[in-house]
Amino acid sequence: MSEPLKIAYSPCPNDTFVFEAWAHGRVPGAPALDVTFADIDITNGMAERGEFDVLKVSYAVLPWVLEEYALLPCGGALGRGCGPLVLTREPGEAASLAGKTVAVPSERSTAYLLFRLWAAAEVPGGVGEVVVLPFHEIMPAVRDGKVDAGLVIHEARFTYRDYGLACLADMGQHWEATTRLPIPLGAIIAKRSLGAARLRELADAARASVRMAWDDPEASRPYVLEHAQEMDPAVADQHIGLYVNEFTADLGEAGYAAVRGLLTRAAAEGLVPPLGPDALAFV
Repeated sequence: MSEPLKIAYSPCPNDTFVFEAWAHGRVPGAPALDVTFADIDITNGMAERGEFDVLKVSYAVLPWVLEEYALLPCGGALGRGCGPLVLTREPGEAASLAGKTVAVPSERSTAYLLFRLWAAAEVPGGVGEVVVLPFHEIMPAVRDGKVDAGLVIHEARFTYRDYGLACLADMGQHWEATTRLPIPLGAIIAKRSLGAARLRELADAARASVRMAWDDPEASRPYVLEHAQEMDPAVADQHIGLYVNEFTADLGEAGYAAVRGLLTRAAAEGLVPPLGPDALAFV
């Protein structure tokens, strides 16, 4: 019997919902998994070091890792109406961020690329200092005046008002308005050295796992809530509803166009290395 595949994904509800059936051996014929939980800024670094067989990463990190890893056409997070938000203490206009300090969760994240593309178009003269903070520290830092604004992701979309904060801009709205494409957030990648047949097997397993989760949502609920870091169950449900959708089952034409569009625009701004013509192709 072959060794379990080493996989790392986040404890966020969308990832645990997607992978629950596979992680617990309920997907017929799927390879066994040895699961490590890590936030996406950590898994991005793991991918750059080539440490795991399968990883959930930011689409933003793909230009640095696609030589060693292949993008799976399913299992990740794209969507509409689910982009990162720029939060401030008081309502304002984009121009008010000129020269100001902004906290971000990572400079190798899709959220950061979307933010930089938005700021290049909407903030005259650009923002000031960019400070990297752990995700959970960003909203308190904005609230307490340690930074002028914060870029937030995931469930912060549902909870930022609890911190008394205002949404200055929605990066997803800007992306969708200017491209008509879904918002690419998180990707599933696997080592090319596993071989074409195994990569196809992994894609089939990820697709089957998400469909099983949709067919029986209650089966995944204990696993989701166990790892949801004290998140309110209603927020966990909103999180899943927003980030697990048709693009999770299959990127499709629109999904690939979104990924290519993001990375092409980011490369043009000098934010990431350019992609080769076949870099996103699946076996």
